[in-house]
Amino acid sequence: MYGIIIDGGSTGTRIHVLGYRIESGGKVVFDFEEGAMKVNPGLSAYAGDPEGAGGSVEELVEFGKGRVPRELWGETEVRLMATAGMRLLDSEARDRILDVCRRVLRKSGFKFQDSWASVITGSDEGLYAWVIANYALGTLGGDPLETTGIIELGGASAQVAFVSTEPLPPEFSRTVEFGNITYNIYSHSFLNLGQVNFLKNNSYNIYNHSFLNAAESLGKGIFVDPCTPKGYSRVVESLKLSPGSLTEKNRFVSTLHSRGNFSECRSAALTLLQKGKEICSYQHCQIGSVFVPKLQGKFLATKNFFYTSKFFGLGQRAFLSNLMIAGEHLCGEDWSTLKKKHHSFKDEDLVHYCFSSAYIVALLHDSLGIGVDDPRIEFANQVGNIPLDWALGAFILHTNVALDMEHSDWIATIISDDSPTLLSLIGFAILIMFIAWSISKWRKPQLKTVYDLEKGRYIVTRVGKS
Repeated sequence: MYGIIIDGGSTGTRIHVLGYRIESGGKVVFDFEEGAMKVNPGLSAYAGDPEGAGGSVEELVEFGKGRVPRELWGETEVRLMATAGMRLLDSEARDRILDVCRRVLRKSGFKFQDSWASVITGSDEGLYAWVIANYALGTLGGDPLETTGIIELGGASAQVAFVSTEPLPPEFSRTVEFGNITYNIYSHSFLNLGQVNFLKNNSYNIYNHSFLNAAESLGKGIFVDPCTPKGYSRVVESLKLSPGSLTEKNRFVSTLHSRGNFSECRSAALTLLQKGKEICSYQHCQIGSVFVPKLQGKFLATKNFFYTSKFFGLGQRAFLSNLMIAGEHLCGEDWSTLKKKHHSFKDEDLVHYCFSSAYIVALLHDSLGIGVDDPRIEFANQVGNIPLDWALGAFILHTNVALDMEHSDWIATIISDDSPTLLSLIGFAILIMFIAWSISKWRKPQLKTVYDLEKGRYIVTRVGKS
C-alpha cells in the first residue's frame, strides 16, 4: 500500500511517496524509499498568485503518479501539510492558496478529502519529528526516558520536542500512547526563529546592537555587521521601525561595514532570543516569554543544525565547543580568503555561515542550556537510511489511525489539546463505527420463539419494532 505526504515548507514544497505493508501478527512495516521530489519556492511565495501554487502542486502530483501503480491511485491517500511559511500569511491569502491546492488534489486521481490539505500547527510538526526520530532509533514502545528528543532548525521556525517528567502547561503538552506506553511530550514551534527568518527579520537590530556597542563610530549611516566576515561590503535595503510604532516601517539604504566578530554576533543573537523574557508568566522561559522545561535525555539536532555542522567538517557527535572554535575562525577570516577556500559555494550561502555558527551557539547553549561539551546532542538528518523528516512521522501516525486497530499492535492513540485534525479523525472514525452498529442493530430483525397451537410445534417469528 502507498500514501503521499506533500510538505509545504517555507522555502520549497516536497512530495514524499511512501509505502507500508502489514506483516503476520499485525505489525505495520513502513517503506520510506519510494521517492521524493522538491520544487521551489514554497507555497507562501504565491500569496499574490495562488494559481502558481496549484502549478507547483500539479508538478508534484505527476511525480507521485509515476511512483504509485495506476491501479492503486484511488486508494492512495494524499495529504498536503503546510508549515511555518504559510502560518505567517494572513488567513485570506492562506485560504486562497489552499483552495487552489485542494482543487488540484481533488482531480489528481488519488484519494483526497478537502480537510487533508491544511496548515498544521507547530506543535504537530514537532511531534511528527519526534515520532520519526524514535521510530528510526527503535525506541518507540519502550521506556519513555530512553527516547530521544528533537531540536529542529528550519528556515522559518524552530521546533523542540522531547519527553519531559515535569508538569507541563496544557498548551505545550502532548500525550502519545504506543501500545501500553504513554509518552508525555513537550512540543513547541518557535515561529520566526528559523535560521532564514531570524536573520531576515532582525538584521537591523543585529547591526544596531553591534553599532551601539562598538568602541568607535564608523560614521553616520554606517552600520557594523558582526555576523559577516570582514572584507565583505555591500549596500542593502534594511528594515527600520519608526519610533513609537511596531507596525510602521520605513525602508532605508545603508552601507554595512562587515566586521566578522563571532562573540558580538552571538551576543546580538542572544539579546534578540531573550526579548520578551521580562513578561514570562511560567516557571521556565528559556527563549523569550515561551515556556521551556529543563531538557531531559539525548537529542538530535536536525536540518540547519546539521547543514552548518557539515559545512565546518564536524562529525555527528561533535561538541558545541568545536562549532564555537570553527565559527570564531571563519568569522575572523577575510572574505576573499574564504571565497578561495570554499569556491564551490555561492556567495549568498557562504556569507551566512558566520551567523549560523553564532546563532546555533546562542540558541542551543546560551538559551536552551546545552553544555558546550555535552555528549547528549548529535547533529544528524537521518538515522541509518531513514531521513529525519517530520513528514514521515506524520505518515506513520495517519496510517495507523486509518488502519483497522486489529492491525496496529504498537501505535494506539494520540491525544492533544491543540491537535484538532488528528482528534477529528479519531472522533470521526468512532462516530462512523457507532452509526454502523446502530443501523445494523436497527435493521436486524427481532426474533421470538413461540408455540403454534394450530401446527402443534415451536416456530420462530419476527417481532415488530416498537
